[in-house]
Amino acid sequence: MKANELALGMITNGRTAFQLAAIQSLGIEDFFDVILISEREGLRKPDPRIFNKALDAIGAEPKETIFVGDHPMNDIAAAKAVGMRTIWKRNSQWKTAEADNVIDELKEVAHAVLSGEV
Repeated sequence: MKANELALGMITNGRTAFQLAAIQSLGIEDFFDVILISEREGLRKPDPRIFNKALDAIGAEPKETIFVGDHPMNDIAAAKAVGMRTIWKRNSQWKTAEADNVIDELKEVAHAVLSGEV
């Protein structure tokens, strides 16, 4: 995404050591301009302050951003509440989410964004 001059951030709930280990084991840490982990920040999704902190860190306005998440309330509703556009990554745990777009696989994000579907 950085090649397209887009900022990429991550907000995740959880313990710092565990989340960092997971991110590092996936080898994706360097793809992100900012990574906010709830324990380290002292804030948890769906608290709007953690979303605003991410926006400040990347220097973006909510309407300029797209939040991708898998939890209907903590991710999608919370991001929409601060003015972000949203993509819900569907999963078997939830039936629906009030997102701007719905995907089944993360590889579908680029198509949804580049095609203007979100």
